[in-house]
Amino acid sequence: MNYASTSLPRHLARGAIGFGLIIGSIALVPVVGPVALLAAPPALIAFRGCPTCWMVGLVQTISRGRLERRCVDGVCTLTKAHPAARTTET
Repeated sequence: MNYASTSLPRHLARGAIGFGLIIGSIALVPVVGPVALLAAPPALIAFRGCPTCWMVGLVQTISRGRLERRCVDGVCTLTKAHPAARTTET
């Protein structure tokens, strides 16, 4: 599954929103009560699932166009992409 964003700044913004909502929902429980936990579901939307999914997407976003998977005779390997392949993908 692909969790990558179209750009690194967009992905980092989604992470800041997600982590901000999670931290805020936990930090505000003593002040607002359990109602503060309603901020957690929008955080999961920002993460596209969970913080781990966001981290996987961050790695995919950073490596996009730099790595490619090649499969030969049922064995798949991850190799560095050729410069010509990167220019055709954009």
